[in-house]
Amino acid sequence: MQKAIEEAYDGIHKGDGGPFGSVVVKDGEIIGSGHNMVIRKNDPTVHGELLAIREASQKLNNFDLSGCILVSTGEPSLLSLAACLWANIDKIYYGCSNDDIAKIGFRNEKLDDIVNNLSHLPKNYLNQICHEECLKLFDDYQKMNHDLY
Repeated sequence: MQKAIEEAYDGIHKGDGGPFGSVVVKDGEIIGSGHNMVIRKNDPTVHGELLAIREASQKLNNFDLSGCILVSTGEPSLLSLAACLWANIDKIYYGCSNDDIAKIGFRNEKLDDIVNNLSHLPKNYLNQICHEECLKLFDDYQKMNHDLY
């Protein structure tokens, strides 16, 4: 956790983003680290967890991070949690809860709040189009025997 905290301080001192730092650890060794860069990059997806996962994947030359853990200064957002699941991170440890994060003004909604409120999405927000064309694309990919992840 100390390295994650250092990452977060580095980011806030540079004006990169919020107090969110993360590390990916495998067999006791830090293989990836990152801090929030949402403000610096004007990109809402540049969370510290995602940067740590990217660095770890590059170091291992593998998108499958089974056997790794993620340590973060804050409870992961829905975006970061999804990335951890896609990367097969074994376990997550975090310092501040979403409630702690919300108390200083961030909107790290709890996962269950988001899932329970999907019915509140604007009408016609999520729409399926061009199904046949996209289905053909996916079919073609499967026939090429490319990697699945």
